Amino acid sequence: MRTRQVYPFAAIVAQDVLKRALILNVINPRIGGVLIRGEKGTGKSIAVRALVDILPEIAVGKGCKYGCDPEDPSDKLCNDCRMSREDGKLEPEMASMRIVDLPLNITEDRLVGSIDIERVLNEGVKAFEPGILAEAHRGILYVDEINLLEDNVVDVLLDAAAMGMVTIEREGISLNYSSQFIIIGSMNPEEGELRPQLLDRLALQAEVKGLDDVQQRVEIIKRTREFQEDPLLFREQWEGEQRKLKARIADAIERLEKVQTPTRIVEIITHLGVDFNIDGHRGDIIIERTARTNAAFEGRKETAIEDVVLAAEMALPHRLRKQPFEGESFSVEMLRKLVRKYEAEGL
Repeated sequence: MRTRQVYPFAAIVAQDVLKRALILNVINPRIGGVLIRGEKGTGKSIAVRALVDILPEIAVGKGCKYGCDPEDPSDKLCNDCRMSREDGKLEPEMASMRIVDLPLNITEDRLVGSIDIERVLNEGVKAFEPGILAEAHRGILYVDEINLLEDNVVDVLLDAAAMGMVTIEREGISLNYSSQFIIIGSMNPEEGELRPQLLDRLALQAEVKGLDDVQQRVEIIKRTREFQEDPLLFREQWEGEQRKLKARIADAIERLEKVQTPTRIVEIITHLGVDFNIDGHRGDIIIERTARTNAAFEGRKETAIEDVVLAAEMALPHRLRKQPFEGESFSVEMLRKLVRKYEAEGL
Protein backbone atom coordinates (compact mmCIF):
# COMPACT_ATOMS: atom_id res chain seq x y z
CA MET A 1 0.00 0.00 0.00
CA ARG A 2 1.42 3.37 -1.02
CA THR A 3 1.98 5.81 1.86
CA ARG A 4 0.51 9.26 1.36
CA GLN A 5 3.22 11.90 1.44
CA VAL A 6 2.75 14.88 3.75
CA TYR A 7 3.65 18.41 2.68
CA PRO A 8 6.69 19.66 4.66
CA PHE A 9 5.83 22.13 7.42
CA ALA A 10 8.97 24.19 6.71
CA ALA A 11 7.84 24.66 3.08
CA ILE A 12 4.60 26.48 3.99
CA VAL A 13 4.74 30.02 2.59
CA ALA A 14 4.07 32.91 5.02
CA GLN A 15 1.18 32.33 7.51
CA ASP A 16 3.66 33.04 10.32
CA VAL A 17 1.07 33.46 13.08
CA LEU A 18 -0.54 30.12 12.27
CA LYS A 19 2.79 28.30 12.16
CA ARG A 20 3.97 29.87 15.40
CA ALA A 21 0.71 29.05 17.22
CA LEU A 22 1.03 25.40 16.21
CA ILE A 23 4.71 25.17 17.12
CA LEU A 24 4.23 26.75 20.55
CA ASN A 25 1.47 24.27 21.40
CA VAL A 26 3.73 21.39 20.41
CA ILE A 27 6.47 22.75 22.68
CA ASN A 28 4.06 23.37 25.55
CA PRO A 29 0.77 21.41 25.36
CA ARG A 30 -0.40 23.23 28.51
CA ILE A 31 -1.03 26.35 26.39
CA GLY A 32 -4.37 24.83 25.44
CA GLY A 33 -4.81 24.46 21.70
CA VAL A 34 -5.42 26.54 18.59
CA LEU A 35 -8.44 27.69 16.62
CA ILE A 36 -7.64 28.31 12.95
CA ARG A 37 -10.13 30.58 11.20
CA GLY A 38 -10.11 31.22 7.48
CA GLU A 39 -11.83 30.74 4.17
CA LYS A 40 -11.45 27.57 2.11
CA GLY A 41 -8.24 27.00 0.19
CA THR A 42 -5.88 28.78 2.59
CA GLY A 43 -3.99 25.66 3.74
CA LYS A 44 -5.46 25.24 7.25
CA SER A 45 -5.54 21.45 7.27
CA ILE A 46 -2.28 21.17 5.33
CA ALA A 47 -0.46 23.09 8.08
CA VAL A 48 -1.88 20.90 10.84
CA ARG A 49 -1.13 17.60 9.12
CA ALA A 50 2.35 18.83 8.19
CA LEU A 51 3.19 18.88 11.90
CA VAL A 52 3.57 15.09 11.87
CA ASP A 53 7.20 15.26 10.68
CA ILE A 54 8.37 17.73 13.33
CA LEU A 55 6.58 16.40 16.40
CA PRO A 56 8.86 15.44 19.30
CA GLU A 57 9.18 11.92 20.61
CA ILE A 58 7.69 11.09 24.01
CA ALA A 59 8.25 8.20 26.42
CA VAL A 60 5.32 5.76 26.50
CA GLY A 61 4.70 2.44 28.18
CA LYS A 62 6.03 -0.33 25.92
CA GLY A 63 3.16 -1.73 23.86
CA CYS A 64 0.61 0.64 25.44
CA LYS A 65 -2.23 1.52 23.06
CA TYR A 66 -3.16 4.60 25.12
CA GLY A 67 0.24 6.30 25.10
CA CYS A 68 0.59 6.23 28.90
CA ASP A 69 3.53 8.11 30.42
CA PRO A 70 5.57 5.52 32.38
CA GLU A 71 6.56 8.28 34.85
CA ASP A 72 2.93 9.13 35.70
CA PRO A 73 1.49 8.00 39.04
CA SER A 74 -0.38 4.70 38.86
CA ASP A 75 -3.83 6.33 39.08
CA LYS A 76 -3.23 7.91 35.66
CA LEU A 77 -2.11 4.71 33.94
CA CYS A 78 -4.32 2.36 31.95
CA ASN A 79 -5.06 -1.05 33.46
CA ASP A 80 -2.38 -2.84 31.42
CA CYS A 81 0.37 -0.35 32.37
CA ARG A 82 -0.74 -0.34 36.01
CA MET A 83 -0.51 -4.15 36.15
CA SER A 84 2.89 -4.08 34.41
CA ARG A 85 4.16 -1.55 36.97
CA GLU A 86 2.91 -3.69 39.85
CA ASP A 87 4.78 -6.65 38.32
CA GLY A 88 7.89 -4.52 37.79
CA LYS A 89 7.63 -4.94 34.03
CA LEU A 90 6.59 -1.45 32.88
CA GLU A 91 9.27 -0.47 30.36
CA PRO A 92 9.44 2.85 28.50
CA GLU A 93 9.88 3.22 24.77
CA MET A 94 10.09 6.33 22.62
CA ALA A 95 7.30 7.17 20.18
CA SER A 96 6.33 10.25 18.20
CA MET A 97 3.33 12.29 19.28
CA ARG A 98 0.27 11.40 17.23
CA ILE A 99 -2.20 13.47 15.21
CA VAL A 100 -5.69 12.00 15.44
CA ASP A 101 -8.52 13.28 13.22
CA LEU A 102 -11.99 13.65 14.71
CA PRO A 103 -14.67 13.19 12.03
CA LEU A 104 -17.75 15.44 12.13
CA ASN A 105 -20.20 12.52 12.08
CA ILE A 106 -18.58 10.72 15.01
CA THR A 107 -20.76 8.84 17.47
CA GLU A 108 -20.28 9.21 21.21
CA ASP A 109 -19.20 5.54 21.52
CA ARG A 110 -16.52 6.02 18.88
CA LEU A 111 -15.38 9.22 20.62
CA VAL A 112 -15.04 7.93 24.19
CA GLY A 113 -14.89 4.16 23.60
CA SER A 114 -17.29 1.34 24.34
CA ILE A 115 -17.66 -1.45 26.89
CA ASP A 116 -18.67 -4.92 25.69
CA ILE A 117 -21.39 -5.65 28.26
CA GLU A 118 -21.85 -9.22 27.02
CA ARG A 119 -18.20 -10.09 27.67
CA VAL A 120 -18.35 -8.42 31.05
CA LEU A 121 -21.35 -10.55 32.05
CA ASN A 122 -20.17 -13.81 30.48
CA GLU A 123 -16.43 -13.66 31.13
CA GLY A 124 -16.22 -11.28 34.06
CA VAL A 125 -13.65 -9.00 32.35
CA LYS A 126 -13.78 -5.30 31.53
CA ALA A 127 -13.83 -5.56 27.74
CA PHE A 128 -13.09 -2.01 26.57
CA GLU A 129 -12.72 -0.81 23.00
CA PRO A 130 -10.74 2.48 23.03
CA GLY A 131 -12.21 5.55 21.37
CA ILE A 132 -10.62 8.53 19.64
CA LEU A 133 -10.01 10.37 22.92
CA ALA A 134 -7.91 7.42 24.09
CA GLU A 135 -5.95 7.45 20.83
CA ALA A 136 -5.33 11.21 21.15
CA HIS A 137 -3.89 10.98 24.69
CA ARG A 138 -0.63 12.98 24.85
CA GLY A 139 -1.02 13.86 21.18
CA ILE A 140 -2.97 16.23 18.92
CA LEU A 141 -6.71 15.97 18.32
CA TYR A 142 -7.52 17.71 15.04
CA VAL A 143 -11.11 18.77 14.32
CA ASP A 144 -11.70 20.20 10.86
CA GLU A 145 -14.89 22.31 10.65
CA ILE A 146 -15.03 22.30 14.43
CA ASN A 147 -17.92 24.80 14.36
CA LEU A 148 -20.14 22.10 12.82
CA LEU A 149 -19.70 19.52 15.60
CA GLU A 150 -22.83 18.17 17.28
CA ASP A 151 -23.56 19.63 20.71
CA ASN A 152 -23.23 16.29 22.53
CA VAL A 153 -19.73 15.81 21.06
CA VAL A 154 -18.74 19.33 22.09
CA ASP A 155 -19.90 18.62 25.65
CA VAL A 156 -17.72 15.49 25.83
CA LEU A 157 -14.72 17.40 24.47
CA LEU A 158 -15.22 20.18 27.04
CA ASP A 159 -15.38 17.67 29.90
CA ALA A 160 -12.28 15.82 28.70
CA ALA A 161 -10.33 19.06 28.17
CA ALA A 162 -11.25 20.31 31.65
CA MET A 163 -10.61 17.08 33.56
CA GLY A 164 -7.92 15.38 31.49
CA MET A 165 -9.95 12.22 32.06
CA VAL A 166 -12.79 10.41 30.32
CA THR A 167 -15.44 8.42 32.21
CA ILE A 168 -17.59 5.77 30.54
CA GLU A 169 -20.66 4.46 32.32
CA ARG A 170 -22.71 1.63 30.82
CA GLU A 171 -25.26 -0.57 32.59
CA GLY A 172 -23.82 0.17 36.03
CA ILE A 173 -20.22 -0.38 34.88
CA SER A 174 -17.83 2.58 35.13
CA LEU A 175 -14.38 2.98 33.56
CA ASN A 176 -11.93 5.92 33.58
CA TYR A 177 -8.88 6.67 31.46
CA SER A 178 -6.57 9.64 30.95
CA SER A 179 -7.07 11.82 27.90
CA GLN A 180 -4.83 14.88 27.75
CA PHE A 181 -4.53 16.25 24.25
CA ILE A 182 -3.78 19.38 22.26
CA ILE A 183 -7.00 20.32 20.49
CA ILE A 184 -6.59 22.04 17.14
CA GLY A 185 -9.73 23.14 15.36
CA SER A 186 -10.15 24.76 11.97
CA MET A 187 -13.23 26.48 10.60
CA ASN A 188 -14.61 28.71 7.88
CA PRO A 189 -16.51 31.55 9.66
CA GLU A 190 -18.92 31.75 6.71
CA GLU A 191 -20.32 28.34 7.77
CA GLY A 192 -21.24 29.43 11.30
CA GLU A 193 -19.56 30.41 14.54
CA LEU A 194 -18.23 28.26 17.36
CA ARG A 195 -20.03 27.67 20.63
CA PRO A 196 -18.69 30.21 23.20
CA GLN A 197 -17.82 27.47 25.74
CA LEU A 198 -15.55 25.70 23.25
CA LEU A 199 -14.17 28.96 21.88
CA ASP A 200 -12.98 29.91 25.36
CA ARG A 201 -11.27 26.52 25.75
CA LEU A 202 -9.12 27.04 22.65
CA ALA A 203 -6.23 29.09 23.96
CA LEU A 204 -4.96 30.71 20.76
CA GLN A 205 -6.54 31.86 17.54
CA ALA A 206 -4.89 32.23 14.15
CA GLU A 207 -6.63 34.05 11.31
CA VAL A 208 -5.65 32.66 7.91
CA LYS A 209 -6.26 34.71 4.79
CA GLY A 210 -5.31 34.47 1.15
CA LEU A 211 -2.03 36.32 0.60
CA ASP A 212 -1.95 39.67 -1.21
CA ASP A 213 1.76 39.55 -2.01
CA VAL A 214 2.19 38.49 -5.65
CA GLN A 215 5.59 36.87 -5.15
CA GLN A 216 4.32 34.81 -2.22
CA ARG A 217 1.35 33.62 -4.29
CA VAL A 218 3.73 32.70 -7.12
CA GLU A 219 5.88 30.75 -4.64
CA ILE A 220 2.83 28.84 -3.39
CA ILE A 221 1.97 27.79 -6.95
CA LYS A 222 5.59 26.78 -7.62
CA ARG A 223 5.99 24.68 -4.45
CA THR A 224 2.58 23.06 -4.81
CA ARG A 225 3.37 22.00 -8.37
CA GLU A 226 6.78 20.62 -7.36
CA PHE A 227 5.25 18.65 -4.50
CA GLN A 228 2.51 17.18 -6.69
CA GLU A 229 4.95 16.20 -9.44
CA ASP A 230 7.45 14.46 -7.16
CA PRO A 231 6.55 14.51 -3.44
CA LEU A 232 9.55 12.39 -2.40
CA LEU A 233 12.05 14.69 -4.14
CA PHE A 234 10.31 17.77 -2.75
CA ARG A 235 10.44 16.35 0.79
CA GLU A 236 14.13 15.52 0.34
CA GLN A 237 14.82 19.13 -0.67
CA TRP A 238 13.21 20.37 2.55
CA GLU A 239 14.60 17.67 4.81
CA GLY A 240 17.40 19.88 6.13
CA GLU A 241 15.00 22.66 7.15
CA GLN A 242 12.65 20.11 8.70
CA ARG A 243 15.47 18.64 10.82
CA LYS A 244 16.54 22.11 11.99
CA LEU A 245 13.00 22.98 13.01
CA LYS A 246 12.49 19.67 14.84
CA ALA A 247 15.79 20.16 16.72
CA ARG A 248 14.81 23.73 17.61
CA ILE A 249 11.50 22.48 19.02
CA ALA A 250 13.31 19.80 21.05
CA ASP A 251 15.72 22.43 22.44
CA ALA A 252 12.81 24.70 23.39
CA ILE A 253 11.10 21.85 25.25
CA GLU A 254 14.29 21.33 27.29
CA ARG A 255 14.69 25.07 27.93
CA LEU A 256 11.06 25.81 28.82
CA GLU A 257 11.28 24.92 32.52
CA LYS A 258 14.15 27.36 32.97
CA VAL A 259 12.42 30.37 31.37
CA GLN A 260 11.26 33.02 33.85
CA THR A 261 8.74 35.83 33.39
CA PRO A 262 9.78 38.99 35.30
CA THR A 263 7.18 40.62 37.55
CA ARG A 264 7.19 43.74 35.33
CA ILE A 265 6.15 41.61 32.33
CA VAL A 266 3.43 39.87 34.34
CA GLU A 267 2.01 43.28 35.31
CA ILE A 268 1.91 44.34 31.66
CA ILE A 269 0.02 41.12 30.81
CA THR A 270 -2.58 41.77 33.49
CA HIS A 271 -3.03 45.37 32.34
CA LEU A 272 -3.75 44.08 28.83
CA GLY A 273 -6.47 41.84 30.27
CA VAL A 274 -8.02 44.76 32.15
CA ASP A 275 -7.87 47.20 29.23
CA PHE A 276 -9.48 44.69 26.87
CA ASN A 277 -12.04 43.77 29.56
CA ILE A 278 -11.27 40.05 29.28
CA ASP A 279 -13.61 37.84 31.33
CA GLY A 280 -11.92 35.84 34.09
CA HIS A 281 -8.20 35.16 34.36
CA ARG A 282 -7.70 32.44 31.76
CA GLY A 283 -6.63 34.96 29.12
CA ASP A 284 -3.88 36.38 31.35
CA ILE A 285 -2.60 32.89 32.17
CA ILE A 286 -2.59 31.86 28.51
CA ILE A 287 -0.70 35.00 27.43
CA GLU A 288 2.01 34.47 30.07
CA ARG A 289 2.31 30.75 29.25
CA THR A 290 2.47 31.42 25.50
CA ALA A 291 4.95 34.28 25.88
CA ARG A 292 7.21 32.13 28.07
CA THR A 293 7.06 29.31 25.52
CA ASN A 294 7.93 31.70 22.70
CA ALA A 295 10.95 32.91 24.68
CA ALA A 296 12.07 29.27 24.95
CA PHE A 297 11.64 28.81 21.19
CA GLU A 298 13.69 31.95 20.55
CA GLY A 299 16.49 30.59 22.77
CA ARG A 300 16.04 32.96 25.72
CA LYS A 301 15.69 32.28 29.44
CA GLU A 302 13.50 35.30 30.20
CA THR A 303 10.20 36.46 28.74
CA ALA A 304 10.39 39.79 26.89
CA ILE A 305 7.90 42.40 25.71
CA GLU A 306 8.00 41.05 22.15
CA ASP A 307 6.91 37.63 23.43
CA VAL A 308 3.92 39.23 25.17
CA VAL A 309 2.86 41.13 22.04
CA LEU A 310 3.02 37.96 19.94
CA ALA A 311 1.15 35.93 22.57
CA ALA A 312 -1.55 38.58 22.99
CA GLU A 313 -2.02 38.77 19.21
CA MET A 314 -3.08 35.10 19.30
CA ALA A 315 -4.80 34.90 22.71
CA LEU A 316 -6.94 38.07 22.77
CA PRO A 317 -8.99 38.41 19.53
CA HIS A 318 -11.60 35.78 20.45
CA ARG A 319 -11.85 37.05 24.05
CA LEU A 320 -12.30 40.78 23.43
CA ARG A 321 -15.06 42.63 25.26
CA LYS A 322 -13.97 46.16 24.33
CA GLN A 323 -11.25 48.11 22.49
CA PRO A 324 -8.98 50.25 24.69
CA PHE A 325 -8.71 52.98 22.03
CA GLU A 326 -11.98 54.33 20.64
CA GLY A 327 -12.37 53.88 16.90
CA GLU A 328 -9.26 51.68 16.60
CA SER A 329 -9.55 47.98 15.73
CA PHE A 330 -7.49 45.24 17.30
CA SER A 331 -4.04 44.94 15.75
CA VAL A 332 -0.42 44.28 16.59
CA GLU A 333 0.20 48.04 16.40
CA MET A 334 -2.56 48.60 18.98
CA LEU A 335 -0.83 46.09 21.29
CA ARG A 336 2.51 47.85 20.84
CA LYS A 337 0.85 51.20 21.53
CA LEU A 338 -0.59 49.87 24.79
CA VAL A 339 2.75 48.40 25.82
CA ARG A 340 4.49 51.72 25.14
CA LYS A 341 1.81 53.41 27.28
CA TYR A 342 2.46 50.96 30.15
CA GLU A 343 6.21 51.48 29.92
CA ALA A 344 5.74 55.28 29.94
CA GLU A 345 3.69 54.87 33.10
CA GLY A 346 6.57 53.02 34.73
CA LEU A 347 5.31 49.42 34.49
